[in-house]
Amino acid sequence: MSSEQDAASAPQNRPRRGRRGSNSSTAKPASQPWDISQFPVEPEPGKVRFHDLDLPDELMHAIADLGFQYCSPIQASSLPHSLSGNDVVGKAQTGTGKTAAFLITMIDDFMRNPQEGERFLAEPRGLVIAPTRELVMQIADDAKALCKYTGLNIVTLVGGMDHQKQRNQLQAGVVDLLIATPGRLIDFATSNDVYLDRIETMVIDEADRMLDMGFMPQVRRIVRMTPHRENRQTLFFSATFTPDVERLVERWLVDPIRIEIEPDHVAADSVDQKVYMISSGEKYSLLRDLLLGDEADSVIVFANRRDEVRRLQERLSKDGVNAAILSGDVPQQKRVTTLKKFKSGETKVLVATDVAGRGIHVDGISHVVNYTLPEEPEDYVHRIGRTGRAGLKGVSISFACEDDAFRLEPIEKLLGEKLPCTLPPEKDS
Repeated sequence: MSSEQDAASAPQNRPRRGRRGSNSSTAKPASQPWDISQFPVEPEPGKVRFHDLDLPDELMHAIADLGFQYCSPIQASSLPHSLSGNDVVGKAQTGTGKTAAFLITMIDDFMRNPQEGERFLAEPRGLVIAPTRELVMQIADDAKALCKYTGLNIVTLVGGMDHQKQRNQLQAGVVDLLIATPGRLIDFATSNDVYLDRIETMVIDEADRMLDMGFMPQVRRIVRMTPHRENRQTLFFSATFTPDVERLVERWLVDPIRIEIEPDHVAADSVDQKVYMISSGEKYSLLRDLLLGDEADSVIVFANRRDEVRRLQERLSKDGVNAAILSGDVPQQKRVTTLKKFKSGETKVLVATDVAGRGIHVDGISHVVNYTLPEEPEDYVHRIGRTGRAGLKGVSISFACEDDAFRLEPIEKLLGEKLPCTLPPEKDS
């Protein structure tokens, strides 16, 4: 038994629950009568329907509203195990459907196994830890959509937002699902504003990113506040599995089912990837002309550093480009407003860092521009995955100059293919 689990302050003898129990849900009924017959989905060979998972009708109603018919590979592989109460380790890139996989697991459990007796405020049943504020907010949006007919209460805790308002949310009613960034959760837990000793299911999302960002000391403290690993279900997701990540799996999970989803192509076929070989002095004018053109409807421009992002956004705004900034040093409320305007189309261009860009899930983004090539090849995949979503085509344009062209080779190795490198198109006279 690990020292971290020895130090756990939560009860150590709670029996691992049966996830497919017969208890009926206490959720409020849907306003309109609904049953599964209103959502017909024909069986298809090699595909798993959500119908095949014996999910509660309230959850299936929300799934029907979202238009989900067949499970993605990560969902089809993990849900039969996670719904049965097993710990799961999932290796999958962003955009594969892993968020819905762990949310469906938690919602199903909460509805089939309502807590008996008196419940107390600020004692969530489920916990999701994610590395960035944007990702937390995106997971919360997905959770609210799936909980539409369940009556379950979802609360988010993220840095940069008003502390008292978040405390008020915890005190407004019993909390079923808490979604949080590590630092803000530690703040609330150490001040006794939230208690984690009744957690039934814990999700650690994008573990590799949390390691990269230096959050693991906080995550370790959080894990010690939850019940012993034998008395909770743990779902663990990471895009990559380093030795450090593997050690966390061994320490925090019990006989986990391992799911690895390796896409046929690391980069989506729906994204047209281009690399323009240019000098550093040509980059800005090429970007400006692209953003002022007719084809760029909704664009994310990525750069590696916060100062570079800020200078770029300011310069674009002066040149008449409707651009906003999204980086870690922007106050959270402004980040929320910025994303809302970008999703609605009011803002055409986002200039972002990789950390901020991880939580952006917006359909209809026409272009992703790598103003500077990322330092980590995996970040290239995450960047271009912002476009070409929901069956639409997208364009990825990368600028490679004398300063960062050497980063192309590791990216191509990860992709398993050469990227088409050309000179940029000549500007119309």
